[in-house]
Amino acid sequence: MSPAKVILVDDEEDIRLSVEQALEIRGFEVTSFARAERALDLASRTFDGVIISDIRMPKMDGLQFLSAVREIDPDLPVILITGHGDVPLAVEALRGGAYDFIEKPFPPDRLGEAVRRAIDLRRLTLENRVFRERQDTADPLDSAIVGRAAAMVELRQRIRTVAAAPMDVLVLGETGTGKELVARALHDLSPREDKPFVTVNLAALPPGTVESELFGHAAGAFPGALRGRVGRFEHARGGTLFLDEIGAAPLALQVKLLRAVEDRAIEPLGSNERVELDLRFIASTKEDLEELVAEGRFRDDLLYRLNAVTLQVPPLRDRPEDAPRLFQHFVSAAASRDRREAPEIPPESFLALSAAEWRGNVRELKNAAERFVLGLGIEETGAEGQPATLAEQVDRFEKSAIAAALAASGGNLKATHETLGLSRKTLYEKMQKHQLKREDFLAKAE
Repeated sequence: MSPAKVILVDDEEDIRLSVEQALEIRGFEVTSFARAERALDLASRTFDGVIISDIRMPKMDGLQFLSAVREIDPDLPVILITGHGDVPLAVEALRGGAYDFIEKPFPPDRLGEAVRRAIDLRRLTLENRVFRERQDTADPLDSAIVGRAAAMVELRQRIRTVAAAPMDVLVLGETGTGKELVARALHDLSPREDKPFVTVNLAALPPGTVESELFGHAAGAFPGALRGRVGRFEHARGGTLFLDEIGAAPLALQVKLLRAVEDRAIEPLGSNERVELDLRFIASTKEDLEELVAEGRFRDDLLYRLNAVTLQVPPLRDRPEDAPRLFQHFVSAAASRDRREAPEIPPESFLALSAAEWRGNVRELKNAAERFVLGLGIEETGAEGQPATLAEQVDRFEKSAIAAALAASGGNLKATHETLGLSRKTLYEKMQKHQLKREDFLAKAE
């Protein structure tokens, strides 16, 4: 990984050389100028670094320089160096879009840490711009199952492989991870794509009508059944039947589901006529079905029929680097649906999005994006929907920062601990704490 870039502007040579040396020792690539006008030639929308500038300079001062940089790219981080008497000016500059200011004299570590945070922010900003630009030309599966984390890349590869096969599929994942999106993608990429895709949420069907809903019934099958009814199984003929929350199915229903899956045929209630089914079954659950089998609440033979192939959808907290990209995706979709102009996401929000835990997973993130489009801001929540504590936010930020550095270095631990300013031992300990595995980032780089 190439060193992070810094443009440094200061008309005082001794200060300029001192700051340049301090940053280079910390692994940054510094290009310094005595005049702000010359530095503008390197500032661009594609510049992947940070700008540091003194406030008091002849000709173009730091505030004028900040204004010029923001005309080029309002998201390019600018850190201002200020003397004690210039603090009110620096505060004004923060309101005007400066990323940070540092008062002289300052310890080199204070500046180094500010630059590292700004570099992380800049990289996320540029990544999200690229994501927005590629949305219109993206692979349909990449647009449906969004994410660049190693687990999501592997999931999309498995979907492409499994979709064309005739096997039934079991999709596992927590609430809100996007299991139905995976089921829909399997259908859309299969030879059955032009046939029905029928969803049945087994947790939502009233117990008294569930069999009629699924299998249909003949006229007179029960009191009030004046006409025959075609059930969901028949509606799905030729296509795909998605059995959502299969773990919620009562044992009596599981017996009939097993027969339908084994025989690919059903008998509507009150009828002796066998209805042949040409369809594919995809089931999903947030439950541990093997644990339910051990407890006697789920049939093992039904489990083994449904899990010919199993796909695992990872929770959002295990791929924090995908949160900003997903958020941008949902903001664009919500704005298009509501016929609004998509609001610009503040760059400082990208790190907050990565650091949030998102207990409700992608569904919670989508709701947050839709609120943002309505002008309600971006909210972070912790356990049980309560505001995240400072400790939770710090913990999430640490995990996301380490994950981002590992991703940027392709899993190179030396580059990662140098970028983060940690010892190798400390990096190992923090990776273990946050359950981050080097091999996951090697796979992503490949």
